[in-house]
Amino acid sequence: MTVKEEIDALRAELDTHNYNYYVLNAPTIGDREFDEMMRRLQDLEAAHPEYFDPASPSQRVGSDLTDDFVQVLHARPMLSLANTYSRSEVEDFYRRVEQGLGGEPFEICCELKFDGLSISLIYEEGRLVRAVTRGDGVHGDDVTANVRTIRSIPLTLRGEGWPDDFEIRGEVLMPWESFERLNAEREQNEEPLFANPRNAASGTLKLQNSREVARRRLDAYLYYLLADPLPSDGHYENLQTARTWGFKVSGDMRLCRSLDEVMAFISHWDTARQNLPVATDGVVLKVNSVRQQERLGYTAKVPRWAIAYKFKAEQALTRLSSVTYQVGRQGTVTPVANFDAVPLSGTIVRRATLHNDDFVQALDLHIGDMVYVEKGGEIIPKITAVDTDSRTMMLGDKVRMVSRCPECGTPLVRYEGEAAWYCPNDSGCPPQLKGRIEHFVSRKAMNIDGLGGETVDLLWRAGLVHDAADLYQLRAADVARLPRMGQKSALNIVHGIAASRDVPFDRVLFAIGIRFVGETVAKTLATAFRSMDAVAAARLDDLVAVTEIGEKIAQSVIRFFADQRNRTLVERLREAGLQFALSEATAADAPVSDVLAGKSIVISGVFQHHSRDEYKALIERHGGTNVSSISSRTSFILAGENMGPAKREKAAALGIPLVSEEEFLRAIGAIDN
Repeated sequence: MTVKEEIDALRAELDTHNYNYYVLNAPTIGDREFDEMMRRLQDLEAAHPEYFDPASPSQRVGSDLTDDFVQVLHARPMLSLANTYSRSEVEDFYRRVEQGLGGEPFEICCELKFDGLSISLIYEEGRLVRAVTRGDGVHGDDVTANVRTIRSIPLTLRGEGWPDDFEIRGEVLMPWESFERLNAEREQNEEPLFANPRNAASGTLKLQNSREVARRRLDAYLYYLLADPLPSDGHYENLQTARTWGFKVSGDMRLCRSLDEVMAFISHWDTARQNLPVATDGVVLKVNSVRQQERLGYTAKVPRWAIAYKFKAEQALTRLSSVTYQVGRQGTVTPVANFDAVPLSGTIVRRATLHNDDFVQALDLHIGDMVYVEKGGEIIPKITAVDTDSRTMMLGDKVRMVSRCPECGTPLVRYEGEAAWYCPNDSGCPPQLKGRIEHFVSRKAMNIDGLGGETVDLLWRAGLVHDAADLYQLRAADVARLPRMGQKSALNIVHGIAASRDVPFDRVLFAIGIRFVGETVAKTLATAFRSMDAVAAARLDDLVAVTEIGEKIAQSVIRFFADQRNRTLVERLREAGLQFALSEATAADAPVSDVLAGKSIVISGVFQHHSRDEYKALIERHGGTNVSSISSRTSFILAGENMGPAKREKAAALGIPLVSEEEFLRAIGAIDN
């Protein structure tokens, strides 16, 4: 077998296994065997770049080369559907169809309305060539690079009989499992949570880093085929044909031949949807015959042959029994409402976050109030209102924010411009201490394999760790004795801890958990001061002199290193062998000139010589500042090919110059004039 034949065979086999796993939900091999095949393919492709194929299953991991999203004109407008929450309006729709067809028999295809982001997929000669969001219905964003990472969307088609070119539309979704995992990560990092899977899917598909899109594990269901000619006059039948080409089509569609059957479908899924792995918010009803669809036509905005019935958000009235307060890793104190248990969206709900003091005061909450709790399509319960009419003379105290930390008793503080109250005792408050360990081992910090929040909690409860430095004293034998932990898992953890000694200095600085020092700020400080000792010794003036370091961050850095307990932790981490200064390789990326000093630069488009991340690094090395959006303070735009028209128009309106890739490289001396 030649190299090319082996590559083709591996691609075909891996495509089949992806289809079995992500579309049919019926894997035929284990993860390890799949990974070994994938590694073999990647090795062969790396050794033989002449056989590169963007449709290869190896390309689903994404990259950091995703460009700004280009606006694309839809070949056929992506119209929205008329919505209704009323079954009587569904009946009216059915009667209008009857009347419009003059009594001709018809079928209604009933489908679940998936709660995600509408997508249009274009295929030519059996290969995915473009993926476009709905946008305004006329133009959408080209998100092909991100959509290629969604494993339930075929890059090359299966079966036979597909048209040479066609469009298929559907919904990009974030399954509940992926959504819960993503929100758990964000909660651990004290980042804002996504309210529902729809928002999470939409935000994910618009990320500039397709590798991160791949990590979030989106899914997709396809529900509308557009081709000339179509395989059949029946919409339902066309989707069944598309299923044979490798598309993920819902198995819960039903052809209904009467209004009673339509209503039965709606009634069934109003409750059964709670057991689905993805979010749904209603049912879509479509006249099945394409010929009859054309006969019924369109209004100015919506088709006359389809309607969306939306499920009502589930709401319950319950009694507020108490308010407790949780302390996060960064010391954020969050009020939590506790109320009499109520069933909502398939689960029993007893608690809901109250976000912050401003939210509580806006509700005017009192203990004993009857409150409306809602979840609907959202997984995070929330109190939406108070039933003030039910208040009695027996009403309890007004809910007020506590003034001291509920865990350690330290007086709380509220920083200017912040909605939250904080416990400033970041080196002595137990939830903060444990949270700091969880942050220390997290993926963007030290990235220690095998150590997640649950394992950190086991180590904490067993008294094996009290701070991050204790991790480097762990022995496999001690870890193996913990519940649900064996010798192999213990060895993996200890090896992961040992490997973290090679994590670069900027991530170590991020990992130690200085309040307000996130991933980007840590990198900025590491680049400016080059060592932990220099950061620790920096004065206020030194810190605020660094671009993007304000007084709030500077004061937080000074407070951190002024605390003896923090200094002790840092010294123990130094003794453990962590990287406390820029490596020679990293130092090589340190500032080399100030030719861009004081300039705020936006990057837009596709580039030939470097990736976007590489250009961001070059801007920083020459004293400039990367900004993500255009404003009157933008100095210039580093403009590659396919720069988005919206950005181009805004730049022209504000008089902001566009600098080409070659002009930029000449300006920083990377190429000769």
